[in-house]
This record gives sequence, C-alpha cells and structure tokens, in this order.
Amino acid sequence: MLSKNIYEKNIKTKSTRDGFGEAILELGKKNKDVVVVSADLAESTRVHNFAKKYPNRFFEVGVAEQNAMGIAAGLALADKIPYIASFGVFSPGRNWDQLRVSVAYSKANVKIAASHTGLSVGQDGASHQALEDIAIVRTLPNMTIIVPCDYNETKKATIAAAKIKGPTYLRFGRPASPIMTTKASKFEIGKANVLLKGSDITIVASGPILYEALLAAKELKNKKIKAEIINLHTIKPLDKSTILRSVKKTKKLVTVEDHQIAGGMGSTVVEMLSENFPVPTQMIGVRDSFGESGKPEELWDKYGLSYPHIIKAVLKLIKK
Repeated sequence: MLSKNIYEKNIKTKSTRDGFGEAILELGKKNKDVVVVSADLAESTRVHNFAKKYPNRFFEVGVAEQNAMGIAAGLALADKIPYIASFGVFSPGRNWDQLRVSVAYSKANVKIAASHTGLSVGQDGASHQALEDIAIVRTLPNMTIIVPCDYNETKKATIAAAKIKGPTYLRFGRPASPIMTTKASKFEIGKANVLLKGSDITIVASGPILYEALLAAKELKNKKIKAEIINLHTIKPLDKSTILRSVKKTKKLVTVEDHQIAGGMGSTVVEMLSENFPVPTQMIGVRDSFGESGKPEELWDKYGLSYPHIIKAVLKLIKK
C-alpha cells in the first residue's frame, strides 16, 4: 500500500516550495537588504510574488545559473542578503564552480534556494531529479545545509537563514507534502528534533520523506517495536549530541533520505558514528541510480524509499 492513501485521509499537505515563497515575501517586508536572484524559474520556485512586490530587489538573469551565482556573490559582498532561486539540478548542479570559489571560499552571505529536488519531482524525470545535490554542497567548507521536512519548517528555515552569516543551502521540493510540524514547533539551525521517542531503534530522516519514517514507526508500534524518530533538518553543521544520545540508547540505526545514499545525509550521520559510536545500520535512499518519470509516491516505492521498505530495514536490524 502506498502512503498516498494515508496522506488523503489523515493529514494536510502543502509544498515546501510554497513555504519558501511565502517566507521570502515576509523577509522582503522585514529586511530591505534581502534580495532575490532568479534564473528564469521565478514562478516554479515561488519567488514571482517577491518580484511583483519588490521589483527593485529582484534580479532575473535568465537561463544563466553560473552568472546568477556570481551576481549573488557580488550582492553579498555589497552587504545584501541574496537568495538565489532555481532547481537543484541547476543550482548547485550547474554552477558548483561559482558556488565553490565565489561563495564558499569567500564566505559570501549567499542563500542557495534549491527547489524540485529528489525523486519527488516525479514526472519531470531523471534530468530534473536532483539526487546528488547534498553530496556536492556538503563537501564545501563554510556551508550550512538545511533540508526542511514540511511547509511550516521551510518557512522557518528560510527566515532563519537570513539571520546567520555565510553560505547556506536550502533544499525543498515541488509537490504538496504532509505538514508534520506546527507554527509553534521549535526550529533551530544545527539542532535536530526528536519527533517520537523510542527505545528499540533510531530512525533519522530529513526532508518531506520524514513522513514515511513516521508511517513506519506507526506500523512498527503494532509489532511491539518502539522507534525513535529524529528530524535532521540541518545536515551541516551536524547535531552530533542528539544523534549520539539516541543511538547509544537504541544501538541500531536507519537513515532515510530522498537522495543518493553516497554522500548524502545518511553518509554524514554514519561517518560521524564510525568515529564515535558505531552501530548496526541500514541506509534508505537511492542506490547509485538515476530516477525516471512517475508519480512521487510510485518512485519512492520503486526505489525503496517508502515506509514498507523502512519497516523491512528495521526488522532486518532487529533480527540481527
């Protein structure tokens, strides 16, 4: 059974890109230093309303992502707070060199807002499904990486990013996805949230696919298995203490992400644990493959990311 059926019955949905669009509009009102650089995808990335409201602070550069990153770096060095909005496959996929040299190396205060990431892009297919973006930005020094889980958290992350200095990568998606947090839910960059306490296994997830982990935990509870669910919205800097505290209790770990396993969130967590507290681990994500065209929930199921696959991974560890 695909989780789409549960979405329709029990939970409200709204896209994370809408959370970004509404937050950037709020930021424009509160902070006159906030500017937006767009690479011909204003409506798709939800910055079109900012463009209408603040035309003098909106820069449309067209299909020229490398130039967009360079312009954003220049604006940052002129004491503005630029948000560069595009798809993840184009930014940082196409302009990584400019991101590395002009932004990360210079510690420029640029916010990279990447939409349409992961298999959740769906019908757009492999060419537009950014599955490698976290891997290529987390290797860069001075970079903060945030992957909000839902609409509410994306709004908070977008606003919080303007308050910190330095390069920041914000990752969000196109389709409507479950709203798992509230306006009152705590959000702090660099601090993971334990959404569900458990004692038998730790499940760490980031982004909208976190909902699949919550569905898995619900099913596991029926099997007398108590899963601890951690929302790791900030991948860099990593909240080591929260993760370590959990795995020292459960002694087992599953990571879940809509990204390549190589170099992604799971790799970040496992690398840290290998040096501090190694535990039996199963990593849920795309395994060295490009995606294809299809509905997001169908792709998550085909590529082993949906909640039945998470349950299978947990039971495998429990059996061991």
